[in-house]
Amino acid sequence: MIAAFAAVALVAFCAVPLLKMGRVLEELRLAVRDLGHNSVPILVELKGTVSATNEELAKLSIVTEDVAKVSAHATVVSENAAQLSTLFSSTLGGPLIKTAAFTYGVRQAISGKRKVK
Repeated sequence: MIAAFAAVALVAFCAVPLLKMGRVLEELRLAVRDLGHNSVPILVELKGTVSATNEELAKLSIVTEDVAKVSAHATVVSENAAQLSTLFSSTLGGPLIKTAAFTYGVRQAISGKRKVK
């Protein structure tokens, strides 16, 4: 009889933590369910954000390609301008400078102003 009461007391003593564990597991189940319900809209919104970001990046890559083309054309234009400047200075620059110096000297001679050193 004492052994039977001891066994009942042991079962009752072990039942209390098991009941508390059951309540904890029920709360955990509810928390996981709420997390699942709340995370789905967040993931849908995140998917939309990622899609919009990818579209903007595609547009940005097009703009970057256009800038690269414009830069290449600007390089060609600046090279052509440098070549034209070199051509002008080599063909007309020397004689033009000599003509300007000559006309300056003639003007100074006509006006009678000489610089004395």
